[in-house]
Amino acid sequence: MRGGLSTYNQILASEFQKNGCNVTILTFKLQYPAFLFPGKTQLSTDLPPENLKIDIKINSINPLNWFFTGLKYRKLKPELVVVRYWLPFMGPCLGTISRIIKSNGKSKIVAITDNLVPHEKRFGDKMFTKYFLNSCHGFVAMSKSVLSDLKKLIKNKPTLYNPHPIYNSFQNQVSKTEACKILNLDNTYNYLLFFGFIRAYKGLDLLLKSFAKTDRKKFNLKLIIAGEFYENEKPYFELLETLELKKDVIFFKDFIPDSKVHLYFSAADITVQPYKEATQSGVTQVSYFYNKPMIVTNIGGLPELVPNGKAGFVVEKNPEEIAKAIEKFYTENLSETMTLFVQQEKEKYSWDNMIFTLWQAAEK
Repeated sequence: MRGGLSTYNQILASEFQKNGCNVTILTFKLQYPAFLFPGKTQLSTDLPPENLKIDIKINSINPLNWFFTGLKYRKLKPELVVVRYWLPFMGPCLGTISRIIKSNGKSKIVAITDNLVPHEKRFGDKMFTKYFLNSCHGFVAMSKSVLSDLKKLIKNKPTLYNPHPIYNSFQNQVSKTEACKILNLDNTYNYLLFFGFIRAYKGLDLLLKSFAKTDRKKFNLKLIIAGEFYENEKPYFELLETLELKKDVIFFKDFIPDSKVHLYFSAADITVQPYKEATQSGVTQVSYFYNKPMIVTNIGGLPELVPNGKAGFVVEKNPEEIAKAIEKFYTENLSETMTLFVQQEKEKYSWDNMIFTLWQAAEK
């Protein structure tokens, strides 16, 4: 599998191994049916990690597969099963497998709940989520907004908070000159970065409208948009034309493999997450890894992660506020001071803390 969830799971497994655990990643051979996955492929083009045991087994739409997968791991009697829950569609599959495993009376099921209320709502969301939640012994939320949602639904099971740890498996930062050369960019410009797959709730339309309001010539600005479209791209390019931004916005429309993530962050001065809805964002933690200041909207758990005026700016989700933050960053020459704060702030987002919290959720 590919994407932020997969990268996170691989890092978490590696960190458990460093703590002396015998770890298997149980993953999907079919994760999404076509109607839920508008991207080009669900598979990563990167080589699998050599030091991790990965069992590619789960079919999200085959109940017979869930039954046999559950039986296999019930017999293995793992002490702890950590399940990522990010989409109600996965509730029946993951809930059934978890129920079968824990029927051995030995295994503890702990869910890392990325989202309980999906960004894009569908019929059956509440029912599927409730089914999954009832299969678990404990829960860890990575934002306080999700923790609040959990506490409304879960009354007699441990529900703990631990912020999203830093992604630390990407290649190290390179110089802006080197990154721009590889990406075929002019390194004399100042670059903003919008990173990750593109869906309506990510607010790319807000960012384009914001960027149009900035004095791009004065600040020598360009905008990099790096990520695959998960919806119709036509409205965005029509907006680009309407706002007369074509020469100032550079699109990299393919999925960005882990092996190339460092190039985009190395080229950029600051990242922008103009989300209309969010709980937490992996892009924030990648920004921390590369010591990049951030502009985020005042949504969900994003303000928890980006101290306003220190690690970047927290703004309301409107083009005027986002544009003001962009211009303030350059007018007041805040890159150096904010970068230094980000370097210091990221120390709190450790994987050891996450592992400790997961064991706590299992043992309470």
